[in-house]
Amino acid sequence: MDLAIANLRVLVTAGANGIGLEIARSFAAEGAHVHVCDIDRDALAALAKSDPKLTSSACDVSDRTSVATLFNEALAALGGLDVLVNNAGIAGPTGRAEDINPEDWDRCITTCLTSQFNCARLAIPHLRKSANALIVNLSSAAGKFGFALRTPYSAAKWGVIGFTKSLAIELGPDNIRVNAILPGLVAGDRQRRVLEAKAQQRGISFREMEETAFSFTSIKEYVTPQQIADQIVFMASPRGRTISGQAIAICGDTRMLG
Repeated sequence: MDLAIANLRVLVTAGANGIGLEIARSFAAEGAHVHVCDIDRDALAALAKSDPKLTSSACDVSDRTSVATLFNEALAALGGLDVLVNNAGIAGPTGRAEDINPEDWDRCITTCLTSQFNCARLAIPHLRKSANALIVNLSSAAGKFGFALRTPYSAAKWGVIGFTKSLAIELGPDNIRVNAILPGLVAGDRQRRVLEAKAQQRGISFREMEETAFSFTSIKEYVTPQQIADQIVFMASPRGRTISGQAIAICGDTRMLG
């Protein structure tokens, strides 16, 4: 299927590994021009060798000065902007609310939610010039359900959905589409670390925690980064031109979080 997105200009945050890298590679495979940023300089160095067609910047998206530099570099590399993928985020702390360090709370909210505002506010003036403009914000199944022992992360991801839906209304007259993606249990090290931390908090084994997590899903398998990337690439194509203001779950029909 030709998605007609060759030469689309795309910026992906936290794009040097994991889900972000899969998103960047999927856009590039369709002929898009892709710029990624990441806080991990070692990952960026590896990316320069493995994917030389992708341009990149080092950036801490929670820092507005760093984000301003990112946009100067990304716009110089791409010559404009059609798609912003706000993928950056952290797992945040695991524990009871009264035991969470307030600094860990602040860092999780800033990285998972405020960083999306930091990038969107600079992207919007450039997206208004695009004939096929899209913002995609990564949320989570934790942005739809309560998530015991994970309150900072869940609060941030609920905030992402409110941010997304409000922006979609605000930017609709400019023909800028805005959507959120809500992954469920995603294959990878970060998901494993989250389940390990919850297992430790509850005094059970990793296997028991994993079985509990999957007991609340209809499809009992991990979501792959490629599935998330495929959805985003489709939404960025002209075929997705009326998809906006949506919180799209890719979660195997998750009904709650344990």
